[in-house]
Amino acid sequence: MIQSDIDLQPFNTMTIAARAKHFCAVTSLEELRAALAFARENSQPILPLGGGSNIVLTDDFPGLVLHLGMRGLELEEDAGGVRIRAAAGENWHQLVMRSVEAGFGGLENLALIPGNIGAAPIQNIGAYGVELKDYFEQLTAVEIASGDLVTFTADDCAFGYRDSVFKGAGKDRYLICEVVLRLPNTWKPRVDYPALQQFFAEEGRPLDALTPAEIADAVIEIRNSKLPNPVEIPNTGSFFKNPVVSEAQYTALKASHPNVVAYAAGDGWKLAAGWLIDNAGWRGFRRDGVGVHDRQALVLVNPGHRSGHQVVGLAREIAADIKDKFGVTLEPEPRFYP
Repeated sequence: MIQSDIDLQPFNTMTIAARAKHFCAVTSLEELRAALAFARENSQPILPLGGGSNIVLTDDFPGLVLHLGMRGLELEEDAGGVRIRAAAGENWHQLVMRSVEAGFGGLENLALIPGNIGAAPIQNIGAYGVELKDYFEQLTAVEIASGDLVTFTADDCAFGYRDSVFKGAGKDRYLICEVVLRLPNTWKPRVDYPALQQFFAEEGRPLDALTPAEIADAVIEIRNSKLPNPVEIPNTGSFFKNPVVSEAQYTALKASHPNVVAYAAGDGWKLAAGWLIDNAGWRGFRRDGVGVHDRQALVLVNPGHRSGHQVVGLAREIAADIKDKFGVTLEPEPRFYP
């Protein structure tokens, strides 16, 4: 059912007050196609919302907001491993824990990432050395202009670091309905990420004997120790991508800042954006109800439930300061609407 003039504050984890001209909660492909037909007939722009954890609303939305609530989660075991088929409205963390509890390894490093399945391929979500693309098989999406179903393989998705075709050539053209993942039956712990190594070293645990459930528990504990729960402190998780710089730029930065945190990334180096922001003095900063989390500088928070303009303004101020101090460009992870 199409509703009018709906408050979007309950539908975004930054708790920004904004209103939708039209709003429709869809739970099936038929409802989605009907809503898209309404948008086409009335020349309405589309804003898809799932868990609302990767968006900053900078104003009221002058079109149709689609709350994608399609449900369905299946784990199908075969000789090659397990195939996970999940509808867009399923919660990502619950999918991870369902696979872990069933004894299947692969997704445990991605535990507690906020949001729903439908948004995961758009960002190519990742954490602790693992990305969605590592276990992605295919997805099904609806083309907004026609309502037709389209299947995307991993190659079609053109996955990159926090990137995909849905942020480039396919931006605003498709709505993801279902994602299929494939976990192989041969599994090895992936615990080379420093935070995980430190966690298990402190516990005296041999890395080669870990189970997927033990790694998931460690990831959850680490994330809870550093990242605020959006239910308690409004936020969108990591606000900036870790910037990738050239070997020459990294060498110069390392010479002037010997303690810079970075990881080899192909021909360049991936810098820890949180380290840059922290060492620029922003961690714990507060102004007029918005700020930077006091335990993780990569997270912008909105405890005062301020406007999207104030959040974006702070983000741009931080990015300009990082550019000035380190010569590094920060790129936001969440998308700004409209």
